[in-house]
Amino acid sequence: MFNKILIANRGEIACRIIDTCRRLGVGTVAVHSDVDAQSRHVALADEAISLGGATPAESYLRGDAIIAAAQATGAQGIHPGYGFLSENPDFVEAVEAAGLRFIGPSAEAIRAMGLKDAAKALMVEAGVPVVPGYHEAAQDNLAAEADKIGYPVLIKAVAGGGGKGMRRVDAAKDFAQELEAAQTEAQKAFGNAAVLIEKYVTTPRHIEVQVFGDGKQAVHLFERDCSLQRRHQKVIEEAPAPGMTPEMRDAMGQAAVRAAEAVGYAGAGTVEFIVDASDGLHADRFYFMEMNTRLQVEHPVTEAITGVDLVEWQLRVASGEGLPVKQEDLSITGHSFEARIYAEDVPAGFLPATGVLHRLQFAQGARIDTGVRQGDEISPHYDPMIAKLTVHGPDRATALGQLTHALKATQIGGTVTNIGFLAALSLHEGFAAGDVDTGLIERDLDALIAQAAPCSKTRALAAAASLGLHHAQDLPDFAGQSLWGGVEQIAHFAFEDAEEARVETLSGTRFKVTLPDATHELTHDGQAWGIDGTKIAAAVWCNGNQGAVFWGDTYAFTVPDPLARDADQGAGDGVTRAPMPGLVRVVDVAAGAQVKAGDRLLVLEAMKMEHALRAEADGTVIEVMASAGDQVTAGVALVRLELGDD
Repeated sequence: MFNKILIANRGEIACRIIDTCRRLGVGTVAVHSDVDAQSRHVALADEAISLGGATPAESYLRGDAIIAAAQATGAQGIHPGYGFLSENPDFVEAVEAAGLRFIGPSAEAIRAMGLKDAAKALMVEAGVPVVPGYHEAAQDNLAAEADKIGYPVLIKAVAGGGGKGMRRVDAAKDFAQELEAAQTEAQKAFGNAAVLIEKYVTTPRHIEVQVFGDGKQAVHLFERDCSLQRRHQKVIEEAPAPGMTPEMRDAMGQAAVRAAEAVGYAGAGTVEFIVDASDGLHADRFYFMEMNTRLQVEHPVTEAITGVDLVEWQLRVASGEGLPVKQEDLSITGHSFEARIYAEDVPAGFLPATGVLHRLQFAQGARIDTGVRQGDEISPHYDPMIAKLTVHGPDRATALGQLTHALKATQIGGTVTNIGFLAALSLHEGFAAGDVDTGLIERDLDALIAQAAPCSKTRALAAAASLGLHHAQDLPDFAGQSLWGGVEQIAHFAFEDAEEARVETLSGTRFKVTLPDATHELTHDGQAWGIDGTKIAAAVWCNGNQGAVFWGDTYAFTVPDPLARDADQGAGDGVTRAPMPGLVRVVDVAAGAQVKAGDRLLVLEAMKMEHALRAEADGTVIEVMASAGDQVTAGVALVRLELGDD
């Protein structure tokens, strides 16, 4: 076993690796950017080395600096986590050339599985089923090949991932346009415009198999269902897959092991399959998509149902040990779900968000993998994940109930999040029945993101608490004190949606709130809230003019400042502003250009994603206030239009 390793990553996965290393008595070295100097993973590690910079290119993608840090601290191995350099074969070779161990697969295995077309050819040789399609290198006959396969087809970048360079085509007349779009996106994202074409499965499920090898042989640790996706990004994962039959589990597991052994795989990896679920699950209707040659984000659900610590296995195999178990030693216990909690503005199209986590409290009993603490800031430079929340129960129904409860009990103040969306998804009737496929979220998106109006009791809590906004950062911490000392006995309060409330202070701990449709009496003794004579398990967070009521669901509110000028001038003013901090990648218009509603004006890159900003209405471009390559802050004006036709 290693004495010390360096972790070439940040955030929750770095913290996750440190947890196992501590249990095994392995020393840890963290690396960090300037932005992450005070981060949780740095605080947890035994040692920390600065890589400088802020962006990944300036820090976590600097393989030479990471290797130098490992050598300087006496680390024997480097664990890449996931993302960044985890699937970079050149980095693996550089690590080994420096006399260090790479805690993951060989460079050869990564290369073999790195390009989708070459990987699929290898899988055919290994007897692993693949989706019918065209996987050859020649790119001058793609339209004819699509005709042979039959529509609908899926165009996919051979070097792709995360949905980039991917287009569904339903008819031959649309193929040329969608091909050009896919190739352009693939070239920008991966530096490789080559694509492959596959038959599109109309009722697809995304089921993947966790494999583990020692370079000579491999085992599988059963399957995970990752069908709940938004724009090809996983949202909630579970293990085992609902509706899985023993015959199909055995067939998929054996196919995944053959895939791993075909490349002499060492360490943890995932073989991803697309499943035709048009009439249930059948052992002859799954097809290889790709192999992720690293630890996956969703590995906790596999650990929950198998009792295995996959990071420990990684460390043991990388230090020279063989496989810890035989296939027959592995079994499934219960059911597990993982939900990815992000800082993102769901109603605005799931835009990544930033902010300071003034309040961060998770449900007890759930496994929480996180790289942040209360008071930390969500940076615009990295993925906006706040935490992964994992539950495990004796059966699927119980585990799903635990997931809903844990999501509703989570309290986050200081940024918008996707928690309400995740909770709605956990209550979705089809999902609860196990009737899932990759199109579920898109089909029911409007219902899933609909925000129910808060009840009058919740509004009353917000109105009463708002009077203490400038007196307390976190109201429940002021136990036994009069939170509203010095304020008026009667105050009139207006929410940002213009609803008004009258709050009468009856005593230091009692308040009467009159709303247009109800009146409630509230109490707060410094520890707990009561409403109309009943104590409730509610909490309130306040900071500046922002607040939130946590009571089953989260109700975030803003107290408008009547003296503040509205810098935004409101919607419909013809000004397109940056919805978040980011880098301007492309500017599509110039002053004097005529645009139609929906036309793309520019592309903003933020938090590893590109966002097209479009014209809100027909008009003429008056001024373009940003250029490609500009780093801009949230809210800054980028393009100004004169609305209306000339």
